[in-house]
Amino acid sequence: MDFDTYKRYGLHIPPPRAVNGRSSDEIVKSTMVPEDNQYNPCAEAYPGSQIPTGEFNRIRDWAESKIYPGTTRTISIYQSASLANSSEMPAFVYFNDGDFYLAREGAARATRVFDSMCANGELPPLIAVFVNAGVSESEPAQRSIEYDTVSDQHVTFIDTEIVPLVEFMTGKTLASEPSKRLICGISSGGICAFTAAWHSPTSFGRVLSHCGSFVNLRGGHNYPSMIRRTPRIPIRVFLQSGKRDANIVPGSWPIANQDVAAALDYAGYDYRFEFGEGGHSLRHGGAIFAESLRWLFRV
Repeated sequence: MDFDTYKRYGLHIPPPRAVNGRSSDEIVKSTMVPEDNQYNPCAEAYPGSQIPTGEFNRIRDWAESKIYPGTTRTISIYQSASLANSSEMPAFVYFNDGDFYLAREGAARATRVFDSMCANGELPPLIAVFVNAGVSESEPAQRSIEYDTVSDQHVTFIDTEIVPLVEFMTGKTLASEPSKRLICGISSGGICAFTAAWHSPTSFGRVLSHCGSFVNLRGGHNYPSMIRRTPRIPIRVFLQSGKRDANIVPGSWPIANQDVAAALDYAGYDYRFEFGEGGHSLRHGGAIFAESLRWLFRV
């Protein structure tokens, strides 16, 4: 959804860019409901000084997309320190709404978690890419178009535009095995993560969805039926939602996520669903972020 829609419905996850003078860090701090107070960043988000720090580069106002012409976006690329002594192709982790997962005082603090887990050998050497939704002067609903649309357009954008850019910038070829390719997102970015793997399981064999918007926005409410009726797709899925997740005109996020989990169970998927007490925020997802990664990348 676009920012105006979030304001209209009282949701807490606006697009991850400066809004009304507020930085993404400030926006992330404002996404809590009282039930979220029990959730704190996982221990791995606080690596000790002895833990090697990965390499980080940021591309601002990237405007070269042919899939989404007329848009600009920020792209951040992280390379784990463990890549320096590795001859294997790096695993690939892709984040929708990238700045939410990067926020220094945010709930996930993803690069710090990667520093800890890669140093401890809990994750393979990896490259993580944090991509914000496009900003378009002519289309205020650009984020919803990119994330909520149930089609292969966004995964095509990743495969044909972002992956070549990342490989050029890093000089490394990303692992091709779906088991080493994870896509993650929150809210509309969460359903987008599932949609990417659903349409192209060879692009992403692992999905991490936080408070996914499996509701009546651009067809996402049809997923429970589609999952039940379609031959099982070879993907591993981790879903997270909470009792105080959004409940507005397009639907109930808690019910929608429970319905998707039930459909995955019925269809025999390798899935896990964590249903907590919190709201439409990354607080619970951040608290279990390291555990989510362990489960998704388990052999």
